[in-house]
Amino acid sequence: MPQLTDDPSGLLDQTRRQLGRVPNLYATLANSPAALAGYLALRDHLGRGVLSARLREQLALLVAQENHCTYCVSAHTLRGRKLGLSDEELLRTREGADDGDAHADAVLRIAREVVRTGGRVEDAVLDGAREHGVSDAELGEIVAHVALNTLSNHFNHLARPELDFPEVSA
Repeated sequence: MPQLTDDPSGLLDQTRRQLGRVPNLYATLANSPAALAGYLALRDHLGRGVLSARLREQLALLVAQENHCTYCVSAHTLRGRKLGLSDEELLRTREGADDGDAHADAVLRIAREVVRTGGRVEDAVLDGAREHGVSDAELGEIVAHVALNTLSNHFNHLARPELDFPEVSA
C-alpha cells in the first residue's frame, strides 16, 4: 500500500506531534482515515490508563512477537531501549516474562495467554495474576493493548510498509 504524504484529515500532523515523526505504519494506515483515527484514539486513551509506559511498551513488544510482526518488534525494541529496557529485558519480554518484577511478569503472562487463546484464559491463570496484584482495570487494559497492537501487527502484514527502524526479526 502507498504511504500518504498529503494530510487532509490532520491525522499525520497529530501523529507527528505525539511521536515527533510519522512512522511508515501511520503514513500507510492513513489510507483509511477512519482506521488511523480509531487507532490513534485507542492509543491515546490507553496512554492515560493505569498501566505504566514501560508495561505498555512491553505489551506492544510481546504482542508483536506473538504475531510475528518484524516491523513492530523492530519499532518496540527501539522504543523499549529508549525507556531503559536492557537487551536481556527486551528478550525476556518477547518470551512473555519479566524476571525483575512479579507484577509485570503476571501482566505479560496474561497478555500472552489472551493472544494465544483469543481471550479464553483459564481461571487458574487469572487467579495467579490476581495473586501478583493485577487488577480488573489492568486486565481490561491488557486486552485493549492486545487489540491495539494486533491491529497494527495485522495491518503491517497486509500493507507491508517499508521498515523505518533498525530491523529486529520477529
